[in-house]
Parts: sequence; structure tokens; C-alpha cells
Amino acid sequence: MKGSLWLAWRQQRMLAGVSAVFLAAAAAIAAYHRSGMLDELHSGQFDHCAPGPLYCTRPGTGLPLLLDVEPLQYLGALNIALPVLIGVFWGAPLLGRDRELGTHRLVLTQGVSRGQWFASRFALAAATTVALSGLLAGVFAWWWRPAADRSYGLFWYDDAALSGSGPRVVAAALFGLAAGTLLGLLARRVLAAMGLTLLVTGATTLLLEWTHRTRLLVPPHTYTSVGIVPKPAMGEKWSTGHYGLITASGRRDDVMNCPFPSSDRLRECMDRHGYVARFYEANPAGDYWTFQWTDTAVLGGLAVLLTVITVLLLRRRV
Repeated sequence: MKGSLWLAWRQQRMLAGVSAVFLAAAAAIAAYHRSGMLDELHSGQFDHCAPGPLYCTRPGTGLPLLLDVEPLQYLGALNIALPVLIGVFWGAPLLGRDRELGTHRLVLTQGVSRGQWFASRFALAAATTVALSGLLAGVFAWWWRPAADRSYGLFWYDDAALSGSGPRVVAAALFGLAAGTLLGLLARRVLAAMGLTLLVTGATTLLLEWTHRTRLLVPPHTYTSVGIVPKPAMGEKWSTGHYGLITASGRRDDVMNCPFPSSDRLRECMDRHGYVARFYEANPAGDYWTFQWTDTAVLGGLAVLLTVITVLLLRRRV
């Protein structure tokens, strides 16, 4: 390791070391709590619980029987916040610190081109970001697996699982790094760049969470059933909360037009109003990967776009 890469390592080794320590601590905490989770599951107290979203209860008390998944949710929340943290504390100072202090001019007089100066810093930061985010996502998945999609555990559509696991975490982290790097180049002060990065990455994270709730990028499926027969169990589906009745022409009306459970009364009401079926909208469990790859494409695309813009601006800003 020599030249600009050696200098980049000298400047970023503390952050890389902090990341390694942080990852080791997260893995140790996950191993401890996962071991306790497995002990609870193997104790037999959950053996009577049926799969699905309905809460399992303690025999004789009727109280919900739940695993302690709160620490797991904290790890998921951390993974969701990772692009903000990486963007603010790694991306913004990556070029911004040298720009603010003027030390980049000295580096560029040592036979190092602007491209080499940027590439060495960004490549090292990106490689570390991919390793850190990928391993944190893997730790979450490993910890989550024994309690995945169980009433006493954590379902795939919970925020911590949907946005805090899978390839999305890696793409989001790279987006945070690219956004911070670009804003560090554009701003004249590192603190200003950090503030702007916090705003941009935070808003993007919240916006994507909003698209999950509204199903804007991954539309729900429509499930139908006749009124005389109980509708199939929701199971692992993520309901939109939109239920209703369908006429022969395809018109959809509010479910309160016939507010009866599956019975002859419901059938009579449906016949009287011309309804041929009930419906509800939900995303099946398989849509977990649709959400994952959609978010990965959006965030990864933004990361590439912001990196290209940074490269194009280097000649004017440095």
C-alpha cells in the first residue's frame, strides 16, 4: 500500500477501526440474545402456538406469549439509520475535510491526479461500507431467523425486518456515503456538509419508509372470497387494511355495506345489494424480496448517480 491509497488509509483507519469494533460488539450482542431466544423456543412453551399473525397466549391466563425481540428491533433500527450515520460521519468529511483545510492542494502537487485523489479515498470508504453494512444485515438475518414470521417473533413486514435486513441495507449505506461525499465536495465547511447530509439521507430514508406503507412501489395483491365461506386466513400476508365487497360489474364498495361475518345473513345481504364476492388487499410474504430489490435498485441507482456527479464536478471544485 503506497501513494494516495496509503494516505487514504492513514486518514480513514480510525473510522475503519471504530466500524470493526462496532461490528464485533453487535455480533456479540446478537449471539447472546439469540442464544436466549433459542433456549426459550426449545423450552416447549411455544409448541402449542400456531403459525400466523394471531397472538399466541399463555395457557390458563390468556396473556400474549411473546419472545423478547426488542434488542433485535434495535439492530434493525440501526441498520435503517446506517446511511445517515455513514453519510454524516464518513461521507461528508471524505473530501470535505481536505477541501476545508486546503490540504488537497499539497496532495495534488505530489504527482497525484484529481481522479486518483478521489478514487483512493472513495474506494476504501466504499469497500469498508459494503463490508460493514453487509455483515450487519447478515447478523440481523441470522438472529431473526428462529423467530421470523411468528406471532411471538417478528414478521417480515415490520419496519426493522423489511428495511433493516437484506441487500437494501448495503445499497442504502452506499447511498449515504455517495450523498455525503458529494455534499462534502460542494460545501465549503465540513459541518455544513454534515448538516446537509443528515437532511438528505434522513429525508430519503423516511420517503422510502412511506412508499412501503402506501405500497407505492410494490402494489398489493387482491384476494377474493364468497360470502358464505370464511375467507382464507391472512397468514403471513401484509394487509393494507382495505376490505370491501365487489359487484358483478367489478365495482368495489365499503365492507360496512354488509357488516356481517361469514354466514347466511352476509350471503343474503350480498345478494340483496348485488355483491358477488368480498375482497381484501395484501402483500404476500414473497413480496419481501420485491420490496428488497426495489429499494436496492432505487438506492443503488442514486448512489451511482451521485458518484458520477461527484466525479464530473471534481475538475471545477478542486
